[in-house]
Amino acid sequence: MIGYIRGTITASWEGGVMIENGGIGYRISVPSTSPAFQMEGTGRETVLYTAMSVREDGINLYGFSTEKELAMFRMLTAVSGVGAKAALSVLSALSAEEAARAVLFDDPATIARAQGIGKKIAQRIVLELKDKLGDISGFSAGEPALEGRAPSGKEGDPKAEALEAMEALGFSRSEASEALSRVQEPYTDPQSYIKAALAGGSKKQKK
Repeated sequence: MIGYIRGTITASWEGGVMIENGGIGYRISVPSTSPAFQMEGTGRETVLYTAMSVREDGINLYGFSTEKELAMFRMLTAVSGVGAKAALSVLSALSAEEAARAVLFDDPATIARAQGIGKKIAQRIVLELKDKLGDISGFSAGEPALEGRAPSGKEGDPKAEALEAMEALGFSRSEASEALSRVQEPYTDPQSYIKAALAGGSKKQKK
């Protein structure tokens, strides 16, 4: 399996790019918002993290600018009824962080904004991914921590896990820490801490 490709973007079209490496041009499907579209003809080297799809009608490569995007793509394609094209459509409409937030906060309407994603599929995505996203930091689907994140050594501490998960969702560490510091209600799972933090605190604080 090809984990990533480092090379130069030499051509692009709707839905994909060509990246040259070692004299070979790889056709790679990418989200429509991918920075790779901006790099055609610049001669600058780039890296795309890839997933391979093998079907009867051919072999396709899907590329992403970050490992976080790739992890979300893999999680989406693991959902029943969601293929690679549908997952790519979600990541063309939403960033990985936005998709994760939509799942965590039971917001299938946001996911349904993606082209070709109906209400039922969006609801299925939320239903099947919610527990996975709530239980792990960085939505890595059980793979090693993304972008070099080292284990915190605080496994079993739901508030600490919530802090790491919020960082993975795009918050800075100071933003996440400040939001979590306002949560006084004790919770037993990181997902509840995240929800309370983004809601502005716990019920106790609002009295």
